Amino acid sequence: MSDMLLWFSVVLVLFAIGDLIASKTKAKVSAVFVTLLLFLILFVTKAIPADIIEKAGMTAAASWSVPMIMFSMGTMLNVKQFIDEWRTVLTAWLGIVAVIVCVSLCIPLFGKSTVLTSIPVINGALPATTIMTQAALEKGLTLAAATATVVFAIQKFIGTPIASRAALQEANRLLVEYHEAKSKGIDLANVDTDKKEAENTGTKVKQAFCEKYDKYYSTNVCIFFIALFSYLGYELSEIIHVNYSIVCLVVGVIVTRIGIVPKDILEKGKIKGFINMVVFAAVIPSLAKVSLTDLISLFVPIVGMFAASIIGIFLMMKVLPGWKIIGSKPLAFGVGFCQMLGFPTTYLISNEVCNAVGETEEERAYLMSKIMPKLVVGGMACMISIVVAGLMVPML
Repeated sequence: MSDMLLWFSVVLVLFAIGDLIASKTKAKVSAVFVTLLLFLILFVTKAIPADIIEKAGMTAAASWSVPMIMFSMGTMLNVKQFIDEWRTVLTAWLGIVAVIVCVSLCIPLFGKSTVLTSIPVINGALPATTIMTQAALEKGLTLAAATATVVFAIQKFIGTPIASRAALQEANRLLVEYHEAKSKGIDLANVDTDKKEAENTGTKVKQAFCEKYDKYYSTNVCIFFIALFSYLGYELSEIIHVNYSIVCLVVGVIVTRIGIVPKDILEKGKIKGFINMVVFAAVIPSLAKVSLTDLISLFVPIVGMFAASIIGIFLMMKVLPGWKIIGSKPLAFGVGFCQMLGFPTTYLISNEVCNAVGETEEERAYLMSKIMPKLVVGGMACMISIVVAGLMVPML
């Protein structure tokens, strides 16, 4: 027991260091990147055992937490917001298609397993990474699993400056448009507000079951619902032969939509931090089997796949008419890179850019109303990476 607590503490110390550095740098340095880099260095130098996650007693939890996080992500999806921002969703999905197509062309160069394991990771975030690394490890593809984990660790460093630059260009364009309208006596900010108020007038929202009985949704009740529906989703996936991640996500959307469980049930149950930590732990073992030689050999495939991703999104949003769906080349380009970011990075970029460009509160509010929903919804739309991962697993 004492050994288990010791190794559990070591794991949490490394996680905590990542969080502290991210907090100190205001998320300019990713906590994920720092944590995975620390684990990688300690594994390569043999400073910690390769089976540290197992020694810490986290292996079983890492397994059952994955379907639970998939279900919980389904409870976070706002169907109405997706419908309202359908142009943004479609643009984000086109960006994903562009990455899938262009990175797939790298298979002759870097190998089928490496490329297919990495594609869903570029398309999404931790859940897709967990699915692909576990699948790769189960099939003995240790180098492919390690590649996917490193891709996950650094993708924000690739996507953030590009998305930020695109958002900056869009903010400047919108500000010019705003001032031109203002000179003609038109206040674009108030026009948008009045339109939304008119749409919402007379709309009566029926109280959902989970809202009516909100006081009964304690931590244990929320955990029960998460476990129950994750189990049902997993069993259903076995029957219909579709990856459990896809089924659990859909089950989460459905039961939230009909009001059985509240939105973002992990947050409601006050266990979001714990589950995220355990899911994160699931990707750590993929780094344990990487040698220094392997690490050097990963450099070229990772650079090549990210280069292919950038080229693919550029072609889709700048050269081909993919940008016309959303109506702006810079914005379409930025939304295309949301797959490498996710929340809260998409929100932080929006906030940073709009505050930098807007000179008054009115201007900043107008820019936020135009840019933030697009980037945030674009990032959420990339949850479809779970579906991509589910489709890629049988192809490894």
